[in-house]
Amino acid sequence: MTNSVYDAREALGARLRELRRASGLTGRRLAELSGWHESKVSKLESAITKPSDADLRAYCEHTGRPDQLPDLLATCHDIDAAYVEWRRVLSTGLKRRQQKSLRIEAESTDIRVYQPQIVPGLLQTPEYAEAKLRAGIDFYRIPNDLAAGVAKRMERQQILYRRDHRFHFIIAEQALYGTVGDDDVMAGQLDRLLSAIGLPRVTIGIVPVMAEMLVVSSNFAMYDDRLVMVEGTAAELTITQPRELAIYGRAFDTLAGQSVTGNAARTLIHEAISRRSQRSER
Repeated sequence: MTNSVYDAREALGARLRELRRASGLTGRRLAELSGWHESKVSKLESAITKPSDADLRAYCEHTGRPDQLPDLLATCHDIDAAYVEWRRVLSTGLKRRQQKSLRIEAESTDIRVYQPQIVPGLLQTPEYAEAKLRAGIDFYRIPNDLAAGVAKRMERQQILYRRDHRFHFIIAEQALYGTVGDDDVMAGQLDRLLSAIGLPRVTIGIVPVMAEMLVVSSNFAMYDDRLVMVEGTAAELTITQPRELAIYGRAFDTLAGQSVTGNAARTLIHEAISRRSQRSER
């Protein structure tokens, strides 16, 4: 569980505690009225136990505040949506998740992406995307709709050519050397990056491997100033709280300040191509 999700659950627990205290009920009395074990109230209010819809209805009913139920339900459901395990996201395969990305990208005009390990999806070749998504199918043990997933990822890339969108990609230099697929796949992918540097309304920055570690972060994507998506190992995190969005914005600006663009970025890519070619010749 990430800190932001736990903070939200703690805040919800505090709201429940305030409702109970304002009504004059003790925890024991609320438990009696609701038919719960007396320890349940403490667990709900301290975020140890996640409240169900029925739990929230009981709070509102017994504290005399039925008007609070819609907001409490919405808050609880938003928390659930913020942290979703990959086993749920990918339970029907890859295509559905790619469709979600397509929708979010279409609704945004300013898209900023940081990737420390791989090339961002919007810049991937079909071969690179196929190798990456195939590995995901094997790792998460999900239904195999590889062809549909790759096709939808390629469809997403059409947005790069829309005049009402701006893109800023920050890639760690390490991502140029990590192998996805094989050397042939990587050669094609690095060549694709070279050509993408010249796209209008697209900025590609590469953070040199020897740059100072001012920001230590997993990958994230920012959509305008309203939403951040983080892909963890076990789950996907959706962030909308303004104070957290500001932190991610500051992190991106710091990384962008460390990155090189234009011809300097091309030089790093050419170096990666050369070193991979030399390895293949051995």
